[in-house]
Amino acid sequence: MEEPRMHLGNDVVWLELARTREDSWQITADWSSWLTADFTADLSAAEVVDYVARMLSHLRAPSGERFSAAVTPGRNNPLTLKAEPVGDGFAFFVRLTPNGDDDVCHLQMEIDPIATSELRETFSALHAALVL
Repeated sequence: MEEPRMHLGNDVVWLELARTREDSWQITADWSSWLTADFTADLSAAEVVDYVARMLSHLRAPSGERFSAAVTPGRNNPLTLKAEPVGDGFAFFVRLTPNGDDDVCHLQMEIDPIATSELRETFSALHAALVL
């Protein structure tokens, strides 16, 4: 059985969060093959379920306002998505911090707008895979 995963973006700019084993997730990002990140993050299923639920709460009844969600609170957060409303969807500003929330080692990139319905489907699928 395939491990739970989430993929955002297109062929040029994308982000993926994929469980590799219990409490271990691979975070991979690529920006036109010029800038890449690929690292393991120790996250519990509960942390990811909570993160996905927070994202879904913003996507189920979009307010037309920007929002932000971090996978974990505090210093060791490996992934933050900031969503900016664009048309019928959201563009994302991604901040990855493989070594914790420091200003020395991080990657920031932008993912072009994705339709809200597609985002709901993506996050709902990850949520369903985690709560089975």
